[in-house]
Amino acid sequence: MQYDPIKRSLGKVFNQTPVLRIVFYRLLDLLLLRAWYIRKALKNKAKQVEGSISVLDAGSGFGQYVYYLSTLGKDWKITGADVKEEQIADCNNFFKKIGRGDRVKFVKADLTRFEQKNEYDVVLSVDVMEHILEDELVFQNFFASMKKGGTLLISTPSDQGGSDAHDHDHDEAHGFIDEHVRDGYGVEDITDKLQRAGFSNIEANYTYGTPGNLSWKLSMKYPILMLNKSKLLFVILPVYYFLTYPIAFVLNCMDVQKKHTTGTGLMVIAQKL
Repeated sequence: MQYDPIKRSLGKVFNQTPVLRIVFYRLLDLLLLRAWYIRKALKNKAKQVEGSISVLDAGSGFGQYVYYLSTLGKDWKITGADVKEEQIADCNNFFKKIGRGDRVKFVKADLTRFEQKNEYDVVLSVDVMEHILEDELVFQNFFASMKKGGTLLISTPSDQGGSDAHDHDHDEAHGFIDEHVRDGYGVEDITDKLQRAGFSNIEANYTYGTPGNLSWKLSMKYPILMLNKSKLLFVILPVYYFLTYPIAFVLNCMDVQKKHTTGTGLMVIAQKL
């Protein structure tokens, strides 16, 4: 099962106009449970700051989270960093079109080498670290790039089977982790690595508990399985989501409101003191 080709196909459809792209961002915010956790954490951070701050989205991809960040504060300066040149050019073009190019920029960067001394108040990393072998080097770069008092937010699969990494009975599931160098992080593992990098006040909590994992299967896994069998099934997606999304929505609400003893995702918050 391949996730990235489906994502690229959808991106081409919704990238035809800025309005469609914004609609796509908002659909992703509704569908992806990790986006629920990220938005909640960023809203809490926004309540704590006044005026201009500098934010790095490390591994910005299609620009979904940069767009959300750009709605939180008109004085926020946001940098998206990614390794893919076409993504960088595309995102810079889009944000210029919607009139936010003066405070939003995207740069090509290898996170194992990217370091901007004392530059950022917030560093965000969503589903990135599981792709990078030299993760401790990246954590060190994050720490060096952050201002004193800055906050690091990480969303990543856990070692409890994120993206069906441990589901060896179903070969289709492995497409979700084709580019992963690790199945996920344990709470102690990522806490220890962040401490060695210099971070303090580290909170690592499981996400995607029982309700969230079921929601992920309804809203992501099963549709992608269908689409990998035939792109013609795109036409039935609206009907599928009309029937299943109300259930997924309730499950997402349950997941973000509950503290989980285990889960297939991790949400990590750390500070540079």
